[in-house]
Parts: sequence; structure tokens; C-alpha cells
Amino acid sequence: MPFHFTKDYETPAQAAAAARHYGWLVTHAKPLQQPALTAVGSTRLTFEFIDGRHARREDLLHLAELLGDAHGAAWASELHRAQLDRPYAFRDVTLFKDFRPCREAALRKRLQQGFLPNTSALHAMLTLLERSAEGPAAFYKDCNPRNFLITEGGTVFSIDTDDLTLAPFGYDLAKLIATLIMTHGPIAPPDIAAALDGYNRAAARHDARLGTTSRERLGNFLALHAVLTAPYVGRHGYHYRWLHQHRRTQGPS
Repeated sequence: MPFHFTKDYETPAQAAAAARHYGWLVTHAKPLQQPALTAVGSTRLTFEFIDGRHARREDLLHLAELLGDAHGAAWASELHRAQLDRPYAFRDVTLFKDFRPCREAALRKRLQQGFLPNTSALHAMLTLLERSAEGPAAFYKDCNPRNFLITEGGTVFSIDTDDLTLAPFGYDLAKLIATLIMTHGPIAPPDIAAALDGYNRAAARHDARLGTTSRERLGNFLALHAVLTAPYVGRHGYHYRWLHQHRRTQGPS
């Protein structure tokens, strides 16, 4: 059994950014437990080894509650100062890109790649993105099933701090739902509704304004993720085209 896991990065800047993100999450998103960071090298980070499995559909409710708690804690601790439409600097170092620019660029790239049928579809997605960029700021860390490790005793560890951006509350929950469906197949609509309710309750414990993500808003986030994740179908364990499966279950729209 190994005691450590080492992750290599292409550049020192990428490794340093991941270490800063890790430290920020440890400080401001305490409910999101992470493996101990044991060594920082020029282009590598070494972590405590966690013997655990990746997330499954049956973990959704627990992970949604955990994520809502972490987003609420981070907002109360630090991100109440942030705005979604501008990068956020912490201690004079920019840690979080603002919500829209990187996703707008990705949507335009999806048109070039053929994942959007025409410029009208692109315009619709850009309009949806613009409407989504409102409300309190949470963090986005790509909550897909592989970025969680769940031990035999049920302890949840969050891994991979390579990229953090600002995002609206509920956006990272939508990414988790979308990628669970892409990995494991359909999730029943009542289970999605329960996950959203659990997320909202957990976030609202930190401030009532944080627990207001509606099913319609979650559906808008899911529509954005459908396009943004389209190139990865058939890769990284994504066996299902989640939008097709999601429509079959008549989930939120």
C-alpha cells in the first residue's frame, strides 16, 4: 500500500497555482476534506495517499450536501467579497478567474469543433451564460466523480485543485450531476430534486441568500455543461451522452 501520491505538472507556475488553490480550500472551504499535501516541488505536488473509490450515483445526495456546505462556508469566510464578473485576488494573488470569459471562449470553440450546430445555437448558449452570471459567488473546482475519493468508512476526500474559478451557487453541483450521468447512466428526477434541496439547505445554513438555486436555474447550468463537456464523451470514463439520458428521465429543464 503506497503512502503518498505524486502529481506532476508541465510548468512550475501550474504546480504553484495548484498549491495555492489547495491552501485556499483548506482555509476557507473546510467541509471539503482533502488529502494532506506533504511536499511541494518545482513541478510536482505530493499528497497523502487515500485508499478510496470514486463517486457513484448513490453518493449524489451526500456529495450535494457536502458541496453546499463547502460553498456556503467559503462564501461566509471569503467569497462574500467576490463578484462573478471580475477575477478575485486573495492576498494580492489572483486565485479565481471570473465566471464568464473562459466559458465564453470554450463555447465558441465548441462551435468550431462541431458540438454546436450553428451560430444561432452559440448565441443561445452565450445568452444563457450571461444570464447565469448573477448572484453570490461560489467556487468551481470541477466536481466530477473522479475528483472525489470515498473511503470504506465513508469519509469523503476531494482531490484535484489544479483549476479554480468563480461560479454561481449550484453550478458545480450541476457539473457533478452531469458527469455522474455521463459516467454511470441516468439519475431519477426525484434524486436530482433531493440533491438540489440538500445542497440548498446546506448552503443556507451559512446565509439564507445562498440556498435559493431553483430547478430552472440548475437546468440552465446543466444545459451549459452539456455543451462544455461534449468533447469528452467516450473519454475519461464518460460512457453516456448525458443530455440524451437526462431527457429520458425528464429531469429539470
